Amino acid sequence: MNIENTQSQMRRGILEFCILSVIKRGEAYPSDIVEEMKTAKLLVLEGTLYPLLTRLKNAGMLTYRWVESNSGPPRKYFSLTETGIAFYKELEDTWNELAFAVNSLKNRNESLPPLADNTDQANKSDQPTN
Repeated sequence: MNIENTQSQMRRGILEFCILSVIKRGEAYPSDIVEEMKTAKLLVLEGTLYPLLTRLKNAGMLTYRWVESNSGPPRKYFSLTETGIAFYKELEDTWNELAFAVNSLKNRNESLPPLADNTDQANKSDQPTN
């Protein structure tokens, strides 16, 4: 089993929630989102971020406005819509439930009950049947 693949899958599963967490605090420029994620040790590439922002915008979760820049082309700043705020709250509830459940399992100190002394029976159940 490849640990990097498992870690990547775990990160991908929470990426949308993390990005929305940044935008929830106020209008956000994509490069700023990338920097915030990097600071939090959650690396995301702009090539991953832009399609996700577009998908969220098309789903009505985000809106944007153009802001003129002194050092180049206008910049697109994203913010949550009312629908996006409600969606974020649902994701936050789900995250809190999952984090609680995982921490409960991870931090449990008691041992599992010992296996019954049916080792012959257990070995037989592992063998393929014809």
